[in-house]
Amino acid sequence: MKRAYIDLHCHPALKPYGKSFKYEPTKQNHLNAGRKNSIWHYSPPNFLERQVNKILTLTKFTQTDLSALAKANCQVVVISLYPFEKHFLKKRMLGFKFVSDILTNLAAGVSHSRIDNIRSHNSYFQDLKFEYDYYLQLDNFAQKIGDVTYTYRMTNSFSEVEENIAKSTDTRKIISLVPTIEGAHAFETGLLLDKNTGDEQTVLNNIEEVKNWGHKPLFITLAHHFYNEICGHARSINIGAIKDNQNRGLNTDITDLGFKVIDKLLDNTNNKRILIDVKHMSTAARKTYYHLLETQYANQNIPIIVSHGAVNGKRSIKEWDQKDAALSDQFSDIDINFYDAEILRIAKSKGIFGLQLDERRIGSKKAVKSSRIYMPNKKSRLRNKSELIWNQIQHCAEILNKNNLFCWETLAIGSDFDGIVNPIKGIWTSENLKDIEPYLVERADAYLKDPQQDLIPTNQISAQEIIDRVLFLNAETFLKTNFK
Repeated sequence: MKRAYIDLHCHPALKPYGKSFKYEPTKQNHLNAGRKNSIWHYSPPNFLERQVNKILTLTKFTQTDLSALAKANCQVVVISLYPFEKHFLKKRMLGFKFVSDILTNLAAGVSHSRIDNIRSHNSYFQDLKFEYDYYLQLDNFAQKIGDVTYTYRMTNSFSEVEENIAKSTDTRKIISLVPTIEGAHAFETGLLLDKNTGDEQTVLNNIEEVKNWGHKPLFITLAHHFYNEICGHARSINIGAIKDNQNRGLNTDITDLGFKVIDKLLDNTNNKRILIDVKHMSTAARKTYYHLLETQYANQNIPIIVSHGAVNGKRSIKEWDQKDAALSDQFSDIDINFYDAEILRIAKSKGIFGLQLDERRIGSKKAVKSSRIYMPNKKSRLRNKSELIWNQIQHCAEILNKNNLFCWETLAIGSDFDGIVNPIKGIWTSENLKDIEPYLVERADAYLKDPQQDLIPTNQISAQEIIDRVLFLNAETFLKTNFK
């Protein structure tokens, strides 16, 4: 059976868990897939929703509900638990709750009841545990889709993933979920916008508790959208009503508490290490973290992870305004994206880089505009849009090839579906990855046949293998090595 893809970063529960606050009792994962508070609730975009997304970037439909993942034949999914940050919300203005443009967007997906809950609760850590429990509620419960019975199972290791794949048949299939966390604010920091709230011992105790969960997270995205008292974050929001809320801690370094958090996460006592994902970290914090790996952790072979990212085409954090490749102008040169020197560093660490399927991140405005096609058929759109993804693959490959490394083993898919994304048009949900695959193979084949390419012999592999590596082989190898 043809394998589909492994997603290194997505949020299947964000919308249905958010919808669950509309019902009593709250926070319930309903087995009936017809209910919007079910993780199996299937709601692909209709024509109108696709047009609204193109105009307003509003993603009301679900992208990685478990039914969509089942239909996509996705056997392994790295899920991201995310305590939704309060600072997306403005304070009351003139006695009314102010809902920004971005929150209106999210309200379509998570419910106003969930927004009220985010505004009123006082514990990110408790919210994290509630979402974790939401997944556990239907763990290994059967769901019929057509003639096939599906279950999902939270996993503790790649050996469990392999067992689930081995047990799957044409009529009974298991989807393996690998847990991760997005944002170290989850350990109880950053609750207030204008002052620190984190207590060191509480934070470290919460990390210890998570390390002893029945399903320990594989990694955590250390930073996220707002200051978490652990490390600085990169700019990720440009909507005026919310943008100012990012200013505190923007572009700052790792804090004293942050060093202790990193030490606690990377402590491998009893094989309980939680790896660190550098997405969303400021360039200052990334630079310091890389130095830590080269010094304090030099002999521990810790891989660098970017769960959902894109390249920016510039040389390095230090030489942020220099570029070395013809493709550089095709990328969004913001510092939440990653520099060429970082791609090399990730590859040398045997890390992984998940490509984020978000038009705001994956291409420059010019590249995204040129990928548009008016009055298209589906094939023409996918062929055009495949260039945005292929440019990322080619650029990374050329960096690594230039350094005499095997250049096709570092990239994977980290869609960020059902997060706050503006999806690549035509790749609306997890089901559409299979639709764009042949066009990626087509581009890989054209590149390999181009007499201008300068790949060393070990990098002259088939076009199909290149794309299979990006879609599932590289992620599979990474999980086999690190998910134990």
